[in-house]
Amino acid sequence: MKLTFENIHKSFAATKVVRGVNLEIRDGELFFLLGPSGCGKTTLLRMVAGFSVPDEGHVRFDTESVNLVPAEKRNTGMVFQSYALFPHMTVYENVAYGLRLRQVGGADLERRVREALDVVHMAGYGDRKPNQLSGGQQQRVALARAVVIRPRILLLDEPLSNLDARLRLDLRTEIRRILRETGITALYVTHDQEEALTMADRMGVMREGLIEQLGTPREVYTRPRTRFVAEFLGEVNFLEGEITARTSGGYSVQTPLGPWSVEGDWEDSLKGATRVLVGLRPESFTLESGANAVPGTIRDVTFTGSHDTLLLEIAGGAAWKIRLKSLPSALQPGGTLTLHASPGNVMLIPQA
Repeated sequence: MKLTFENIHKSFAATKVVRGVNLEIRDGELFFLLGPSGCGKTTLLRMVAGFSVPDEGHVRFDTESVNLVPAEKRNTGMVFQSYALFPHMTVYENVAYGLRLRQVGGADLERRVREALDVVHMAGYGDRKPNQLSGGQQQRVALARAVVIRPRILLLDEPLSNLDARLRLDLRTEIRRILRETGITALYVTHDQEEALTMADRMGVMREGLIEQLGTPREVYTRPRTRFVAEFLGEVNFLEGEITARTSGGYSVQTPLGPWSVEGDWEDSLKGATRVLVGLRPESFTLESGANAVPGTIRDVTFTGSHDTLLLEIAGGAAWKIRLKSLPSALQPGGTLTLHASPGNVMLIPQA
């Protein structure tokens, strides 16, 4: 099932929450809407569910506008962050609830409930009550209840936010597996950047009612078009720069650290701009000699298991965060070093 937002506008009182969103989510795709609180992502999800109606534009399932279709007639499944299981019902009855509303019964109901519990790895828990389950198990039941009705669209509203870190990691993998097995188109709303980057087929980063950038997680993370997107999706260090030449493989940029080389075609983002922000993720640096030197003084070192995190004071006093897989023991706070950034790891963003 393809899901389309066609020129969607929505206001609450004098506040415009969604401002002309156009977006197509492909059949069978796990699509993430990501953004800070108040950016409009949950409002879009509620429009798909039928809990809210656009002031302008259309929400379409394939080619059908569902603006005037009641929520109960849309056949969407929804998974909430609070699980929303019926505490007086068993796991089996919670999963069967939507089927009973749809007049499914007998052997068909039995088979579909068992299949749904198998898919979420909860077979054998059918006789338990929700209060006899862990948080992760309750969320699996909520997923089973949503997919058992064979929804046209599955909607997920920050479903992992109430779980501890380890359970979130496990359920990220499970949700992707379940959606691949069922082939359901899914719209997932979150403000958790890591969830979006590790789970999404594609994602849209929202800001103030608009989609600021659309693409695969890798595209959006490595080639952000605005400073907001770059900073929202992870840590980033910035230098101001001026493009001085277009080279065969990229650009020459003058920075406070000297001339830098940047690889790739950034014209879609730059749109002719020459004053830029040069952006580097903390993991973009190496101790090996090469282009784009970054000399600095180490102010702090933190060991985090898989890497060392440095706070490096560079020319002009700016403090950059750097992640290295291995830092020589001789390098300690107060010491100096020169790092290098590969031209292929440098981002260019037009200055506002």
